[in-house]
Amino acid sequence: MSHTDTPSPRTRLVREPQRAVYDRAEAYRILDEAFLCHVGFVADGQPYVIPTSYGRDGDVLYIHGSAASRMLRQLDAGVPVCITVTLLDGLVLARSVFNHSMNYRSVVVLGTATLISDLEGKLRALRLLSEHILPGRWEDSRQPNHKELKATSVLRLPIDEFSAKVRTGPPIDDEEDYAFPTWAGVLPLEMTVGRAINDPRLEPERALPEYLQGYTRKR
Repeated sequence: MSHTDTPSPRTRLVREPQRAVYDRAEAYRILDEAFLCHVGFVADGQPYVIPTSYGRDGDVLYIHGSAASRMLRQLDAGVPVCITVTLLDGLVLARSVFNHSMNYRSVVVLGTATLISDLEGKLRALRLLSEHILPGRWEDSRQPNHKELKATSVLRLPIDEFSAKVRTGPPIDDEEDYAFPTWAGVLPLEMTVGRAINDPRLEPERALPEYLQGYTRKR
């Protein structure tokens, strides 16, 4: 169900406010199509931005990584975090270099992440992460053992403070530039899935799983 949230002073778009989206349904569509986010935080006065996979369950994001990683240790300590997700849909080629742009959909989530400490909760979150990227793979793979679970941290971030930003459509030139003699328009971009490549040590009789056939990120 669509629900428009009131942005906080930190998430209200100031530049290009007409591209702002505060509708949860639209923001969740973007989050559900992507599977790579960038996590920004500050440790000892130094900003860091770390790419990692994520999953969403309702109004909560889950991220994971090595229990020894700087990112996971800092976030568990209650450091404020900024998570960003971007989908690039096209290059927008205007008549002037200044007005070139991109068509994109992005989401920013602000908050404080907390560590999932119980085993059942961690397993549930890891399954969610796996199924977000490739539905069906979790049940078709060996489950994490105790050592692997101990070496992995999973963090939970409520999607309370967020905003999305979307640009679509053709280039927008200055009126006097529309007569400039060059091509203008949009070069669409999308992620494509290639043909699956067998592991060299895969049994020859092992068929490609159904969940890999026709795999796509479009939701």
